[in-house]
Amino acid sequence: MTDPQPSPPVRIAIIEDEPAVRRYFMQIMGQAEGYDVIAMAPDLATGRGLIGLQPDLFLMDIGLPDGNGYDLVPDIKAGCSAKVLIISSFGDRETVVTALGAGADGYLLKDSTPQQILDGIAITLDGGAPVSPAAAVYLLDLLRAPAASPAQPATGSADDRLTIRETELLRAFADGKSYKEAARALGISPHTVGTHVKAIYRKLEVNSRSDAIRQAFRN
Repeated sequence: MTDPQPSPPVRIAIIEDEPAVRRYFMQIMGQAEGYDVIAMAPDLATGRGLIGLQPDLFLMDIGLPDGNGYDLVPDIKAGCSAKVLIISSFGDRETVVTALGAGADGYLLKDSTPQQILDGIAITLDGGAPVSPAAAVYLLDLLRAPAASPAQPATGSADDRLTIRETELLRAFADGKSYKEAARALGISPHTVGTHVKAIYRKLEVNSRSDAIRQAFRN
């Protein structure tokens, strides 16, 4: 029996204008196995050229010399299958909501610890939507309104309405929890979580947790 082949490294592209921050991210990647920084860019124009490299993940800043990082997210999503994890010093409501609404898969603040950044990368690659607690407050505000008024339909008919439990589950995902962590937090089984997730996907017409979170606060 032959030994299984090791998994190829995760290919990461970094878009960040500060050289010191780029070196910091490189250092963090070097502390963990399985990551390969294939390219870096200091601005949107150069970063747009990285899409053709087909990385697995973009680490992206917001405040760039030639525009806002979230302006590039739709182009990334249209041009490749890469996830986009925002790591920014901007934590205001408008920036966070705009970035996630543009299609970013997660939003961390630059005061996150190296381990939090590595965890955020892993969660993003696993289909989750990591959001720093200070930024997650805005998502919870947006999700709290339909949860507080269950009689109000989120969209469409009553059959399309998210239940209180489904909204609580979306909150847990917005806070970066995995299926198992969400199950423990809500006091339900992972199997029940899976059932709720299928219902959420059907009602919101999405195929991932990050898309479900974005669609919920858009509605």
